[in-house]
Amino acid sequence: METGDPAAAAVVNEAKYIQHNPQTHEGSEGLADLFARLARTSPKVAFKRVFEDGDFVFAHIEYDFASLRAAFEVFRFEDGKAVEHWDNIQPLRGPNPSGRGMQDGATEITGLDKTEGNRALARRFTEQVLIGRQLNLLPDYVRDDLIQHSPELADGLPALREALAASDSGAPAIQYQRLHRVLAEGNFVLCASEGHLGGVHTSFYDLYRIADGKIAEHWDTVETIPPRSAWKNNNGKF
Repeated sequence: METGDPAAAAVVNEAKYIQHNPQTHEGSEGLADLFARLARTSPKVAFKRVFEDGDFVFAHIEYDFASLRAAFEVFRFEDGKAVEHWDNIQPLRGPNPSGRGMQDGATEITGLDKTEGNRALARRFTEQVLIGRQLNLLPDYVRDDLIQHSPELADGLPALREALAASDSGAPAIQYQRLHRVLAEGNFVLCASEGHLGGVHTSFYDLYRIADGKIAEHWDTVETIPPRSAWKNNNGKF
């Protein structure tokens, strides 16, 4: 992306590649065009965290495309080639009320033997609390001293509870409706979910660091899903 070199798209298996970014054309030709377009903005790419989960690699990245953006990128690989891609990107904002940025904080991957337990915990939290809205279960999943990187929220469990409980015209302002994917390595878990924010169709990517059986730190990106008429491929966001 920094150089615009179309040869970088060779990491993609063009015959199999499935593109889930609705604003990018299908296949490696679409990526080459994207790289060339982005290179004109003199972009910078800074990796904050990179994880591996079987055939999947997911990364937490800061992009500078004339303006700063926070991103999660997910790739599925076969035989050393990328064959499928998802992402979630939003403008970089902050610091939040606790003085934290969207991408600072812990980076060390630990507890690889706890990967599956942490994956299950994050799945249950998303299904029961975020989708099922059983907010009374929040203390079962989240530490009181939660370290929060979401740009509008302060540290701690009370701020998270207040945000999830907030309503807009009688309906929850934040509505998680479907969990699509849970990726994990050690103490980090990424959940990709679909729902609505303020009534707008939205993709939620939430990264959790889990310590001692509870969510200890949280990062996210929130992106509006464009209407079907604006998609440049037919694969869907998820």
